[in-house]
Amino acid sequence: MDEQTRLTAWVRGRVQGVGFRWWVRSRALELGLAGSASNLADGRVEVIAEGARTACDDLLALLRGGGTPGMVTGVAERWSEPRGDLNGFIER
Repeated sequence: MDEQTRLTAWVRGRVQGVGFRWWVRSRALELGLAGSASNLADGRVEVIAEGARTACDDLLALLRGGGTPGMVTGVAERWSEPRGDLNGFIER
């Protein structure tokens, strides 16, 4: 069985007001991940995803892949132990 993990990614670029959070939610649900995508005051979007490590890796690759709404100029990531407190995937 695939290791469970928690990915926190901070995405910068033109990612607010372009359908980016909805797109992240759709991809995360397709991958079987739980979490959230939230606008931050500084213009970035924070993505928190929990689930299988391979699915989180896939989501991270999608965030960096150039096929997102808007324009991603960079993604910072942090990996941690899953908390297990997330249900579904929400946009904030």
